[in-house]
Amino acid sequence: MKKLFGTDGIRSVAGQYPLDAPTVHAIGLALAHKLSASSPSPRVLLGMDTRESGPAIAAQLTAGLTAGGATVESAGIITTPAIAHLTHTHGFAAGIVISASHNPWQDNGIKVFGSDGYKLPDATELAIEEEIFKHLNNAGTSSSTRDDQAKADLDAPAVNEADRADYIRFLLGAVPGLSLDNHRIVIDCANGAASAVAPELFSQLGGSEVFITHASPDGRNINEQCGALHPEIVAAQVRHQKASLGITFDGDADRALFADEHGRVVNGDAVLLLAARDLQARGLLTNSTVVATTMSNMGLEAALKRSGIQMLRAAVGDKYVLEQMLSTNAALGGEQSGHIIFSGRSTTGDGLLTALLLLDVVHRSGKTLSELVADLKVFPQVIVNVKVREKKPLDAIPAVAAAIAAAEAELADSGRVVIRYSGTEALARVMIEAESEPIMRHHADTIADAIRAELGL
Repeated sequence: MKKLFGTDGIRSVAGQYPLDAPTVHAIGLALAHKLSASSPSPRVLLGMDTRESGPAIAAQLTAGLTAGGATVESAGIITTPAIAHLTHTHGFAAGIVISASHNPWQDNGIKVFGSDGYKLPDATELAIEEEIFKHLNNAGTSSSTRDDQAKADLDAPAVNEADRADYIRFLLGAVPGLSLDNHRIVIDCANGAASAVAPELFSQLGGSEVFITHASPDGRNINEQCGALHPEIVAAQVRHQKASLGITFDGDADRALFADEHGRVVNGDAVLLLAARDLQARGLLTNSTVVATTMSNMGLEAALKRSGIQMLRAAVGDKYVLEQMLSTNAALGGEQSGHIIFSGRSTTGDGLLTALLLLDVVHRSGKTLSELVADLKVFPQVIVNVKVREKKPLDAIPAVAAAIAAAEAELADSGRVVIRYSGTEALARVMIEAESEPIMRHHADTIADAIRAELGL
């Protein structure tokens, strides 16, 4: 079982294990050695979001990579999907993003992409972990050894500004001739990586009045009361500006949520619905199949079925959505949270690409965003997050198992119960979906209370 890599890389409070200087150095060293097995002089592309801890982690990681025989090029502040795209198209052995996505500024993380632009398989991450621990054990625990590692060369590589320009060209090429129809559009960059890309991208599109918000990062305001974690903010801005549409990204812009012309939030499920129908109408929805996750609403499944489209469910995490897409040859997949993957166009969730493709669907359809998703009838759904001190198997805790079984028995075919641990945070997520909202909330609270009593902080 992996101990460092979660569903989206390695993530922690910056400066604390496993993002302390010796461990970050070891991560770079282990990755370089893994890459050197198939490439004698591996080239690695490095990018980051706007957190104040990013440059220090980049320098520590670069020192480890260089010590292991790799050469490092920096794209500077840039989105996660940009690194995935550039890694593949520019022939890098790997791409690394220093980001904690939607987490607060105190956290950070390390995401790794292979030379094909895809996130590493679990088996590869496990092998890298094993070498990381070997390096840490060999280094010893003496303070002098750790101090030497902490004082590793902190000069980060110079930023290649051409990388960002290449990525913007790719995005524009994905929607040739896109017209924004003179609409007003509000864009929330979450004070994150999109701040370095979205303003220039949309200035090149033209044909619309674009309001860019939360694009002034200071190292500590990433995701703070803005971005995809708070889609109600961009929705309110749409109403205030009397705009046609709102777009909001998370910290590293690998996902996007939207607001329609009425200022109502449009989540990833709705995006999957409109994208699936558009692809199907153009004969591009392979096998009439869409891959969603266990968190997607039953209403999405019902709406897709009415259009003759089957929905498969993968484990939560765009990495696992993609795995199922590849195994079933699906053209489209994604998560309710806004990670949307268009097979053949991207190797991971890409919020900016999703935004452009959605705008293109709106333009070609001649309809508003609300009209395109009007028949999506959402079942009442609640998600309760419980902070936990450890991630013990829930079925091994009698009180929790009993609460889950009671919910499943009462809901039967009229709802769903999904209980899982977050892959990136110390949380247990309790999701209940049901036709009856009182019953839904009763079972969500009962299960959450049981978890809190046994594992809560």
